Amino acid sequence: MRFEMARQIVTDPVEMRKVYTDTLIEMAGKNPDVVALDGDLMRAMGTFSFKEAYPERTIDCGIMESAMYSVCAGLSTMGKIPFAHTFGVFSTRRACDQIFISCAYAGHNVKVVGSDPGVTAAINGGTHMPFEDVGIMRGIPGVTVIEPTDNAMMRDMVAQLCGLYGVQYIRLVRRSVPRIYKDGSTFSIGKANHLREGCDAAVFASGILVAETLKAAELLARQGISIDVYDMFTIKPIDREAVIAAAKKCGAVVTAENHSVYNGLGSAVAEVLGDTLPTPCVRVGVNDEFGEVGPREYLQERFGLTAEKVCQAVKKTMAMKR
Repeated sequence: MRFEMARQIVTDPVEMRKVYTDTLIEMAGKNPDVVALDGDLMRAMGTFSFKEAYPERTIDCGIMESAMYSVCAGLSTMGKIPFAHTFGVFSTRRACDQIFISCAYAGHNVKVVGSDPGVTAAINGGTHMPFEDVGIMRGIPGVTVIEPTDNAMMRDMVAQLCGLYGVQYIRLVRRSVPRIYKDGSTFSIGKANHLREGCDAAVFASGILVAETLKAAELLARQGISIDVYDMFTIKPIDREAVIAAAKKCGAVVTAENHSVYNGLGSAVAEVLGDTLPTPCVRVGVNDEFGEVGPREYLQERFGLTAEKVCQAVKKTMAMKR
């Protein structure tokens, strides 16, 4: 792992879907076994450019997501490395049984790519807004769950997963996200990135909530409160050592995620604390609700996925510590 943080947290003008596709094309040029599949969303995801580069290694399965992951299992049997994309709601809820039985239970090598997680589904609305996808996927034995934080991490994750056997769920935003890391950074799957030192509370964040947590750290610092900030981009397997060390150091923990507070990052961290070191823990996330239609900025306010909510959670867990 060798990462450096960007000088400023600003929205990257390059969309994550382009980085995903461009990196997949690059890896396909190095490895003839890399195959791209999609569920009738190649133009929406930008993977049409992969088809133009490697038409013989591209399969558009249409609106048959469950069948797509069964096809992935067959491709894996033949030694291929399938990356199969559809919206997160379809790659988890709709195709769960095929991923469970045909891919994970059978011991295959399949990359499950779910886009538009949580409120980033925006105007596609509640039917397309997965607040439960992490919970579904981390409940399947042996599946690794990764949420790339920005484009630098997206590049590194696609490259790494080409050489990592097994079933992995990649939860990614199609459009632009804040830039957290410098280009060329590398990351260790299963290890949290420690982004900021503090002592009053530790915050474990994932996805778009990493940027919000870093903003919260600045707001809290002006009030004399310092927080440890971790980017927990691997939600399964969770970095138990980082959670335990932060709990021992700070005595108060917060989690922040673009997902339900049930069965996601917050639950994973709380499980570690409950098993090893009971510690006050407050979870920032969606509180048992369905999604709705709206711009991402509105939806983050609507569901409390903001720096201000992280600040409130830090103060709450600090009060519990006292």
